[in-house]
Amino acid sequence: MAETKTPRERYRAQVRAEIKEHAWRQIAAAGASALSLNAIAKQMGLSGPALYRYFAGRDELITELVRDAYESLADRFRETAGKAGSDAGVAALAHALRGWALDDPHRYFLVFGTPVPGYHAPDDITAIASEIMGRLLDACTAVTGTGDGPPAPFDTHIEAHRQWAAGHPAPPAALHRALSLWTRLHGVLSLEAAGHFTGMGFDPARLFEAELDDLLAR
Repeated sequence: MAETKTPRERYRAQVRAEIKEHAWRQIAAAGASALSLNAIAKQMGLSGPALYRYFAGRDELITELVRDAYESLADRFRETAGKAGSDAGVAALAHALRGWALDDPHRYFLVFGTPVPGYHAPDDITAIASEIMGRLLDACTAVTGTGDGPPAPFDTHIEAHRQWAAGHPAPPAALHRALSLWTRLHGVLSLEAAGHFTGMGFDPARLFEAELDDLLAR
């Protein structure tokens, strides 16, 4: 049964949504570090204290934006769940990541770009990020099995990576594949989303596919 909200709750939700829309425009224009609640209040015709009734401060607003961004990526990954168990499942997650990043580069850079100075995400945000990585680890584990693991240099850091992976008991080979995918594909995506390939005379989609094919062949 759908939750019924009072008129006051609906109004509050609408105002919070409008505040976030203005925040995204600010981020698009000047980056997350320039986010200003007072500027948003002025644009909305509110006083500063009135706006602070909806968000207690800059960090709470950033957290809401980051949470929305991570949830939208998690939703994309959840949609690929039925394809797990083969290289096609890993590739589906990679394509979901690229599609999500290019749909809204500002959203992508908010969570995967330069950290906002002085901002620290709360634990629930970390949990969503861990779910995203967990789905990639699960897909890689389904493909690689338990195996003997990757080369020795990676083995020396396996426990640290296990902790980073939020407790997922993925075998070394799967962790190696997941981390290689995550880092190399983000390298291509960050350059593409920032427009650095413009005018270079090649199709970034083909570069992404080549990187993915090389990673899956290992």
